[in-house]
Amino acid sequence: MARAGRRGKRTRRARVETSAGGVIYRWHGAVPHVLLIRDPYHHWGFPKGHLEEGETPDAAALREVEEETGLAHLVLGSQLGTIDWYFRAGGRLIHKFCHFYLIESPSGDTAPQADEGITACRWLPIAEALDAISYDNAREVLHRAAERLHGKEKDGSGSGDGNGPGL
Repeated sequence: MARAGRRGKRTRRARVETSAGGVIYRWHGAVPHVLLIRDPYHHWGFPKGHLEEGETPDAAALREVEEETGLAHLVLGSQLGTIDWYFRAGGRLIHKFCHFYLIESPSGDTAPQADEGITACRWLPIAEALDAISYDNAREVLHRAAERLHGKEKDGSGSGDGNGPGL
């Protein structure tokens, strides 16, 4: 019987949590820059957070980006995919899924959400952001964002290609 008890503990399922966030970009001349935030663990990544009751992932992504970065007037682009990872919280195994979207922020100043432990926001060209980002799965999302932005260069005048983000 002890064996069955141990087996039962091993087969307990992880609690599933769902979040959404974004790769925020802005054009500096003809070069896209992305926004990284420094989280409470002093790692660089993307703004993200839990979905609220009845909220869609795209709506949650926009809300979380605005809350964590202080940016408004965000333009939602295409979904970049979903990443997942496991971690422990309060002795419980959590399986976290996070949906990421490409989001344009044409203007505005950042204001890190200190009460959530966000200590800094930093705009970087994609190549520098790839080096700075702390998490491998977030780096994969950034690669997807870079592919979507490729060929969408602006001419530096702010006029773009006339199609918005088109993503």
